[in-house]
Amino acid sequence: MNYTFIDFLTLIGSLGLFLYGMKIMSEALQKVAGSKLRNFLAAMTSNRVKGVFTGVLITAIIQSSSATTVMIVSFVNAGLLTLTESVGVIMGANIGTTVTAWIIALLGFKVKMSVFAFPLIGIGFPLIFSNKTKHQSWGQVLVGFALLFIGLESLKTSVPNIGDNPGMLEFLKNFTGMGLGSSLIFLAIGTFLTVVIQSSSATMALTLVMCSNGWISFETAAAMVLGENIGTTITANLAATVANATAKRAARVHFFFNVIGVIWVLSVLPIFLKGVDNITLSISGKSAFTDTGSIPISLSFFHTFFNIFNVILQIWFVKYLVTLVQKLIPIKDDEQEFSLKYIKFGMLNTSELSLLQAKKEIVLYAQQTKKLFSRLPNMLTEKKERQFNKQFEKVDNGENKSDEMEVAIAKYLTKISESNLSKSSSKRISSMLKIIDEIESMGDSALNIGRALSRSRNKHERFTPEMNKNIIAMFNLVNEAFEIMIENLTEHHHKVTKTRAKKIETKINNFRNELRNNHVQDVENEKYNYQAGALYKDVFCESEKLGDYIYDVSQSLVDSID
Repeated sequence: MNYTFIDFLTLIGSLGLFLYGMKIMSEALQKVAGSKLRNFLAAMTSNRVKGVFTGVLITAIIQSSSATTVMIVSFVNAGLLTLTESVGVIMGANIGTTVTAWIIALLGFKVKMSVFAFPLIGIGFPLIFSNKTKHQSWGQVLVGFALLFIGLESLKTSVPNIGDNPGMLEFLKNFTGMGLGSSLIFLAIGTFLTVVIQSSSATMALTLVMCSNGWISFETAAAMVLGENIGTTITANLAATVANATAKRAARVHFFFNVIGVIWVLSVLPIFLKGVDNITLSISGKSAFTDTGSIPISLSFFHTFFNIFNVILQIWFVKYLVTLVQKLIPIKDDEQEFSLKYIKFGMLNTSELSLLQAKKEIVLYAQQTKKLFSRLPNMLTEKKERQFNKQFEKVDNGENKSDEMEVAIAKYLTKISESNLSKSSSKRISSMLKIIDEIESMGDSALNIGRALSRSRNKHERFTPEMNKNIIAMFNLVNEAFEIMIENLTEHHHKVTKTRAKKIETKINNFRNELRNNHVQDVENEKYNYQAGALYKDVFCESEKLGDYIYDVSQSLVDSID
């Protein structure tokens, strides 16, 4: 029987179904976990050992070490984890990913999963159409789990029978029997497959299928598993290519950790495999070197022991790994104002987690706008023309960049909103869109004040000492309002209140009213000319308007709370 092109497409389709099932299940589990997963990460990374257990647990739950490491890279990028804290979680993710191999080895090759798969779809499919987001997510978990095993079963039957296709066996034999050379070749094949498929779990499934069908021996499969451990680091490194330097470092730690592990295991591979086989022999009474049916269990043991021993050996050298990547990837000191820092890449696996990056970016946006405003008091008191113009130019350029930043964040939030979200998350996105609009308006007001100060200087309509004193007092109130707003933006979502924001906003309004009344009297009493007075009024009235925008941010935060 010839292996046709249609048979090959069936094989690819089976692999695709397996991957799609894993993707649905992984994303749905992350949605179910939601903020609890984020809080768990923050609480469980205080030391290396806790970090390792955290990585094991999360990866075992969401069934994807790539998803975990990309998530960790994004958390480091967002400043939620330090580089050292992230290393333990990344190490643990390597152990957690071995759970997939055990599920496949114990169930996929021992139980006819299609018997359970379709009833699972029968339970999960109606849940997908539920009005409750949590029910929808659990429905997707069940359907994804079922599709994963239907794909695996189809994969087993789609792999060509070696007895009917001896040419394929001959092809593989060309690369065996060369000792370390064979191991390196199949290590490269495992790495390549994982990079192409973008899932070490899927490549592991493919390796197990090839073993059970007699394509490759135990030794060859072990070399492929080592390659898969290198290949799986590519996803996180791709995600970090446009992230900040600290996130790049976290991704490189993952790469070096796995490469170092592969190097030391290769140096003792025959001994390591013999030890694993002895364990399999004591359990099943059969050797993986002679019995094809024992290979999946032996390979799962090999995969697990390799990752556990690798963590035990390297956990003591975390600081050296961190030092190595710090030297390889130095942090540049040329961070520009009003540049996106946290949402430069969109490779997070769930929209729920993407909200974290958006929140961090909005806090940064607000801080940069406050810094833009802080240039105005310097302009007011600056005596040197050149320095005054330099400050105004920075305000002008900053406002233009502020507009660009608003558009970039809005696009990111819109992209998140296209996914299935919980009601509370949808509400938060609406709130975030309002907030960035208000922050952009703050930049506009700061520029308007800067222009009024510039006109005052250019027309030689200098403010009186009393005017300057009042403007500085108003600026101080606005600055205080800025600080309260940023505190609210940084605060945990459900703890935000507008009490302090309302109090300072009332002070700003009352002071504006007081200045306006005094201004009318001062003009009538000819304390200063009308033109200087008009520019003075522009400054304190625009400052009050800026205070309104600041208060509206806190109002939007409170309105978004369920």
